Amino acid sequence: MTTELTTHQGHCHCRAVTWEIQAPAKLRVDECDCSMCEMHGFQHIIVPKSRFTLLSGQDNITTYTFNTHVAQHYFCKTCGIESFYVPRSNPDGYSINFRCLERDNVAEYEILPFDGKNWEANAAKLAHMSKE
Repeated sequence: MTTELTTHQGHCHCRAVTWEIQAPAKLRVDECDCSMCEMHGFQHIIVPKSRFTLLSGQDNITTYTFNTHVAQHYFCKTCGIESFYVPRSNPDGYSINFRCLERDNVAEYEILPFDGKNWEANAAKLAHMSKE
C-alpha cells in the first residue's frame, strides 16, 4: 500500500460523532473474528493517534472496556455505533471502523482476515500499524 496520505472523514450513524483521519487512498482493512468484532462487524483501519482528529461529539461518546481493559471502545450515546476505538493491539493509535468511513477519498481497499479468535498468538502482527 502507498504511504502518501489523504484526509478521510467518517462518523457514527446519526452523525453526532464525526472525525477525520490521515491515511493512504489505498487502504488495508483488517477483518477480525474475535467475539467483539464479529458481533458488530467492525472492520479495522489502524492509524497513529496523531493522524486522528475528533471533529464533533466528544460529549456524546460512552466507553466500554472488558477483559484487560486496555482497549477503549467508544460508542455514540445516541445511535450506539462504534466508529472508532483504541485497540489493545495498538494502544498508541486508533482503529477506525471502515464501515463508518466516507468512501470519497478511497481509491481502493483490501480486506484481510485477522484471526482474533486466537488473539494472543496473532496480536503482534498488528502492533506496527499505529507507528508513524
